Amino acid sequence: MANHRSAEKRARQNEKRRLRNKAVKTRIKHLTKDVRLASGEASKEEALAKLHTAQSKIDNAAKKGVIHKKTAARKISRLSKLVNALT
Repeated sequence: MANHRSAEKRARQNEKRRLRNKAVKTRIKHLTKDVRLASGEASKEEALAKLHTAQSKIDNAAKKGVIHKKTAARKISRLSKLVNALT
């Protein structure tokens, strides 16, 4: 455990950030799953709507530094490819 006040504060900050990042990553996983399920049901309009929501959240997570920019691009690309295959 930390011995200095500044180190204790840093530990508290890191814990808050860890929990926030965990929540965002979990949200991304759920949104990705929703898009995959919607594309499996072959309803393109619903899948597109869910894709736009997921894309927004993934981009936002990358902007905030929760996930890497290229990781976000890869996730969005794979979901887009899946939805576009419905045509």
